Amino acid sequence: MADIMVMKTKGKHAPDAEKGKPDKEKLIKGKYETRTWNHFTGEDDRLFCGIWESTRGKVKVDYSEWEFCHIIEGKAILTNEDGKSWTVEKGDGFIIPAGFKGTWETVKKVKKHYVILLPKPAA
Repeated sequence: MADIMVMKTKGKHAPDAEKGKPDKEKLIKGKYETRTWNHFTGEDDRLFCGIWESTRGKVKVDYSEWEFCHIIEGKAILTNEDGKSWTVEKGDGFIIPAGFKGTWETVKKVKKHYVILLPKPAA
């Protein structure tokens, strides 16, 4: 029988946070430091679920993966390469499709739940 997994950033069941910074060529402005608490990896290391946060800043993004996000706190603006933008904030859930290219700007420190599905490897 499988157990339910409760995702937390603190406490005995919380994984260690992975700290990150964007590559210099992707950073547009700000510090944009991240922390990730990955709670689950499955489907042959293609599926990831957890909590992610970032400080203010703006970076270039290029998604080969599919991602579902639910904003726990903060505010961000995602802009595609055609200039269309979406503002997401606390309480919003959204999907970033594979193939999305543009920018992610954290306007107010963001914390989100995520579910990421990587593409299948080429045969």
